[in-house]
Amino acid sequence: ILCETAAGYMLLEVIEMDEIGALKSEMQKAMNDANVLSRMCKLRAFSAFVSAEEALEDILALSEHAIPNRLLRFLEMNLPVISDKKKKKKIGYEIGVADIELAKLIAQALGARVRSDEAVRELLRGARQHASKLAPELGKGVLEQAQLGLGHAYSRAKVKYNPARADNMIIQCIGLLDTLDKDINTLAMRCREWYSWHFPELRDLVRDNFAFARAAAVLGDRATFLQCLDDTTNNNTLNNLAQAVKPRGLIAAESADVDDDGLSTAQSIAAAARVSMGMECNHEDMANIMNFTERMVALATYRAQLGLYLEDKMRHVAPNLTTIVGDTVGARLIAKAGSLSSLAKCPASTVQILGAEKALFRALKNKGNTPKYGLIYHSTFVGRATKKDKGRISRYLANKCAIASRIDAFADELTDKYGIQMREQVEERLRFFDTGAQPRKNIDVMNAVKAQLGTSAMNQDEEDKNAHSSKKIKKKKRSIPSEEDQPGSSTKKKKTTDHDEPMPDASLSETKNKSDKKKKKRELVVEDDVRVPEEEKAPGTKKKKKKKSTDSSAVETPISDDSGKKKKKKKKESA
Repeated sequence: ILCETAAGYMLLEVIEMDEIGALKSEMQKAMNDANVLSRMCKLRAFSAFVSAEEALEDILALSEHAIPNRLLRFLEMNLPVISDKKKKKKIGYEIGVADIELAKLIAQALGARVRSDEAVRELLRGARQHASKLAPELGKGVLEQAQLGLGHAYSRAKVKYNPARADNMIIQCIGLLDTLDKDINTLAMRCREWYSWHFPELRDLVRDNFAFARAAAVLGDRATFLQCLDDTTNNNTLNNLAQAVKPRGLIAAESADVDDDGLSTAQSIAAAARVSMGMECNHEDMANIMNFTERMVALATYRAQLGLYLEDKMRHVAPNLTTIVGDTVGARLIAKAGSLSSLAKCPASTVQILGAEKALFRALKNKGNTPKYGLIYHSTFVGRATKKDKGRISRYLANKCAIASRIDAFADELTDKYGIQMREQVEERLRFFDTGAQPRKNIDVMNAVKAQLGTSAMNQDEEDKNAHSSKKIKKKKRSIPSEEDQPGSSTKKKKTTDHDEPMPDASLSETKNKSDKKKKKRELVVEDDVRVPEEEKAPGTKKKKKKKSTDSSAVETPISDDSGKKKKKKKKESA
């Protein structure tokens, strides 16, 4: 029986075992006694972990249904050897393992018979309970310390923060934005109701909740505001109020009849403050209203900053998905799926109804019509389509979202070019529903973007290669000396230009073997039209074929008389 502990591996040999009565309650109670267990099995081998890292590595492998190499070596060394005759007759031993998946892997690796049933698990329960008595190495609290340390290490390894998961920030951010929207809406309604007791006319003049809170924070007490307004030395009061009620964001785009600077609205508020019917508030009540209003304004400002952060994060993590459906809808899809990789694994049909699970299961239960869209209903494309085309455009949009999420999740280099082209495809599909204009095929669009990215990458590679080659040329120019600095360059040039043929092999071998001192002392006497005979070549030199020249006669470089005399002396000595 294989028993895995936090301190190492134990291999127990079963002496006797009643498989029929092993599952009875009396036997299970008796298993709590170490003497009963010692009569049933004994320790065959024990292998302790050298370090905590080894234990963590093995337990991570076992949790992922893999056999550690350390465990395989332990089993091969300590299991008994069975002859071929016994294998044919199927006589031998069985290995008891608690995990069924591990039992299959051991059977494949070792070719032995492995079992995993309730009787084996009952024996393993008793072995783990009395492990310190079966293996003396585990006594004196060693096993408990190993279990505690390995438990902490395993938990840290499993819940370790993954820095590559940037989509987790998106999930948390969109959840916080939803919470802030609900809270700000509730607080804004409370602010309008509370401050309207003091200045009820402001509710009709300023419709936006956020602008109302900013105006209330600037106004404060009506009497104090009017005193500051009548003060000729201070002209910033009306400008501050105009800045507070100035339309911003979507409100500024929608309200074309409102002035851009908000000065006319501020003047209307100032005129209404002089004839207001609101109740008077004492200093303490107004202080509480102002504190609440300022907090609400700060919370709304933080919500706007968080929206900009989400937009920037989505542009970096999922640029194609953001280009198609926007940052908010894309973030909701990622949060609903759990992660960007999980969204990429979803088919287009799942993306289409993501967020409408309750309606889907209710329709399946009642055998009604299933929903046509979920979270992608908030996309502008679905809103622009007609009622009969909403289902068709939602299906097409879900298909593009599925493709975009896969590109964002698994692409090596992120780019929004695919998203731009797919967004144009959705626009073409909307025009097809209205006018019947034929849209482009998806394969053509993808190939066009691929070619565009390929050409840009090739251009970048060529620029890098040119820059690299120019650097190499500069280095070579620096390393090569000038021709005037090289010794004997003029004579070599003359020889090559006059004869256009290299030196013979004999002279080359002689000049290479001689030292630099002899070269300095020797003076070569150049004579024209002198041929070196084959007999005068130094012994041991190999004959090589001469290169054909353009001239009819091969011209060779002459040698000096001193070298010829030395060759004759060498021949006489050899003879």
